[in-house]
Amino acid sequence: MKPIWIVDDDPSIRFVLERALARENLPTRSFTQAREVLDALADLTAADAAHQGPQVLVSDIRMPGASGLQLLEQVRAQQPGLPVIVMTAYSDLDSAVSAFQGGAFEYLPKPFDVPKAVELIRRAVEESQREEVAEHQQSDAPEMLGQAPAMQDVFRAIGRLSQSVVTVLITGESGTGKELVARALHRHSPVAGGPFVAINTAAIPKDLLESELFGHERGAFTGAQTQRRGRFEQAEGGTLFLDEIGDMPLDLQTRLLRVLSDGQFYRVGGHAAVKAHVRVIAATHQDLEQRVKDGVFREDLFHRLNVIRLRLPALHERREDVPMLTRHFLQRSARQLGVEPKRISDAALELLQRFAFPGNVRQLENICHWLTVMAPAQVISARDLPPEVLQAGTPAHVPAVAADEGWELALEGEAQKLLQDGRPDVWDVLARRFESRLIRTALHATHGRRMEAAQRLGIGRNTITRKIQELGLDVQDE
Repeated sequence: MKPIWIVDDDPSIRFVLERALARENLPTRSFTQAREVLDALADLTAADAAHQGPQVLVSDIRMPGASGLQLLEQVRAQQPGLPVIVMTAYSDLDSAVSAFQGGAFEYLPKPFDVPKAVELIRRAVEESQREEVAEHQQSDAPEMLGQAPAMQDVFRAIGRLSQSVVTVLITGESGTGKELVARALHRHSPVAGGPFVAINTAAIPKDLLESELFGHERGAFTGAQTQRRGRFEQAEGGTLFLDEIGDMPLDLQTRLLRVLSDGQFYRVGGHAAVKAHVRVIAATHQDLEQRVKDGVFREDLFHRLNVIRLRLPALHERREDVPMLTRHFLQRSARQLGVEPKRISDAALELLQRFAFPGNVRQLENICHWLTVMAPAQVISARDLPPEVLQAGTPAHVPAVAADEGWELALEGEAQKLLQDGRPDVWDVLARRFESRLIRTALHATHGRRMEAAQRLGIGRNTITRKIQELGLDVQDE
């Protein structure tokens, strides 16, 4: 295991931490000032860094020479994934804010409780190891991420289709990443050197869609002042991705079928056939078989498109991928915003894994972008998650959150909702609901015996009687 690097000009602090970490079988390396740390980092070769580089850096703020915050800035520039714990005897707001703004993993005021400091360092070690695994996984799969069996099936299918230009139909709920799969199919195909052209057939008005797909000749209709190449011509020698194909109007379905059958088409207002050397990939979130039965989708076109079908699983079907995707999106959001990437706690990840994600991967990506902007600390805790996640109920097939935390998070989520709605009586509303549920539960456990219920709740008989009257509870005493 790589060592914990400790930098502090106070030898007693170094000694205490070295001894405490040694008892936990955590190796250490100590320094007296920031310059020594930077020199040691500079001396590490790539091979040395994998074994002797720091797993976690624990640094004082005020030291001779460069401060701990200056060290933090330089270390984060060289090793952005390294957790840094900042210590200081000056427990002021500016130091804490500066530490977190600089990307510190945690802020540890002196004097500190040694067991708590060791526990904090252990958490930082675990975070460092998770980040290393996540970086390795992302480097192995830069285009798409997924360890779930259903996603591995998709990856295998993309590999099998890499030597083919056969038509593919991608199905799955909105937000599952159908265009990502289409782009991957294109990149790993014989026409990868050609263009990839995408069009959402549901987003373009019916009277414009034909021109968008097939182009038009000059004078074909009012406003057509020049000849225009459509998407089929733009995708010549490459791939045309037809997203939301299930919403294509019937008359255009007929024209598309002709292109797939004959390999040629006519521009709007044109009389000369144009050859189409294009691979077609289509996608839909709809049940095309049902739309065929309903008479709104051509059966012959369905069979032309349905040569190879790939179904993308919804995110709730691949919950084991949520941690990996979350870290990936947090990294990407940080790059887009030009800030340090935030880390996420195990408790927050557990809540995300329990969430149903009706918007699928796209919704998770949006949540990660929101967290990058809105989460107050560098490590995202469960309470930082958006209200829709905190308020979500637990599905029956998903393990419940720990009892010491789940109900508090649910309460917090409900409070956030009421506060956002502008309610002026949040305290009274939640207190009445809490007391009502508590008293009803106690009475149920004691089969309605108020005296016993009051004793087990730790309140008096008069108190429980008064509360029952105030809350208007319809209960019978036994």
